[in-house]
Amino acid sequence: MQAEENQTLAMFTIGQLARSAGVGVETIRYYQRRALLPVPQVASGFRFYPKVLVERIRFIKRAQELGFTLDEIATLLQLEDADDRIAIRKVAADRLQQVEGKLADLQKMQRMLSGLIHECESTGKTKACPIIYALADGGSIG
Repeated sequence: MQAEENQTLAMFTIGQLARSAGVGVETIRYYQRRALLPVPQVASGFRFYPKVLVERIRFIKRAQELGFTLDEIATLLQLEDADDRIAIRKVAADRLQQVEGKLADLQKMQRMLSGLIHECESTGKTKACPIIYALADGGSIG
């Protein structure tokens, strides 16, 4: 229990926090400007950050990789701080719906390009390849 308490109370300088979270110092400052991370008080000429912020930064980075905007991430963090699981699920469900829409669009693009490639192969030298013309004529992919 004592070791667990020491881990919770461990404090980092901004450079140590950045290294531990795998980001740059400027990323931490940017997240602070966006109110995603707190700005601690100066103590002994330094700002000290709690170790628990490492997980928060990793969450932010991973959520960005998954396509969440920083505004959505800020909302998720606020909801987590308030323990509002219903609202968190709603934000995640909205993101899932957007991802599914993008996947459907990508599948349409895949079918169209696949068909155009096949048609280009089958026309040989007797006819112009349809890929260039289909796209140039304003044919939408999808």
